[in-house]
Amino acid sequence: MSAACWNVWSTVPQLVRMFWVVSLLALSLPAASASFETKPEFIKTCRFDQPDFVDCSTESVQGLFDKLVTGIEGLEHVGTIDPMKISKIRILQGDGPVSVNASLSKVVVTGFASTKVLRNVVSSKDFGWETHIRLPKMRLEGNYHMQGRILVIPLNGHGKCWFEPSGMDIIMRTSTDLYQKNGHVFYNVSGTKVDYTISGLRLHMGNLFEGVKVLEDSTNQYLNDNWRPVSEALKPIIAKTIEDILLAIMQNIFHQLPADYFVADLPRSGSS
Repeated sequence: MSAACWNVWSTVPQLVRMFWVVSLLALSLPAASASFETKPEFIKTCRFDQPDFVDCSTESVQGLFDKLVTGIEGLEHVGTIDPMKISKIRILQGDGPVSVNASLSKVVVTGFASTKVLRNVVSSKDFGWETHIRLPKMRLEGNYHMQGRILVIPLNGHGKCWFEPSGMDIIMRTSTDLYQKNGHVFYNVSGTKVDYTISGLRLHMGNLFEGVKVLEDSTNQYLNDNWRPVSEALKPIIAKTIEDILLAIMQNIFHQLPADYFVADLPRSGSS
């Protein structure tokens, strides 16, 4: 089915959920520093009671993504989202059309610098949010080692791989609770669900079938020519991957950046 590479990325969540290996990204990092005592300039503060709240909130989240590209002073442990580095990924998937035992190492993900936040809606009831994101192109590169099957295609090899999904539209639904600390309201991000579509996919896995070039070339060609069914077969895994990456980022950020810097009229309740 889909390229091991494509599958590899999608496995990040499998790994994260089954092993939560420290290497998930440069995000499972050192303990967070103290929360921000003053609001950073890149955050636009909005209010539920303003008529253009959704537009304001969308602009505020876009500002956050833009800063994450270069890194945020005080959140150095979070790193940057472009490039995003993952040191080690273990892949175990045994159900459905995808069955693989694989690992990826020295993974670099690029393309998030072009993230466009189309819409961000924050609920005034449960304070979770729904974010629509567009990513024109993303590229993943790394070293892989795998044995398995994607649909009817056996995959066996080790070497370098890359994949490039394009035209990715992501809808992220985030659940959160509010808590108080140091005189501010904070988000305790508890989960996220992701759905997405893509308009294209290119990929390549080197040294498949222990270097049998004819099989390697024909397999890569088949996977690229049939990217639609490949991506559909891997979609549940890929969605989990995106969920875990975004959840790790948000949990790191929002335990330090007060939620009331983003939405000024969040309710204050609970213990500080």
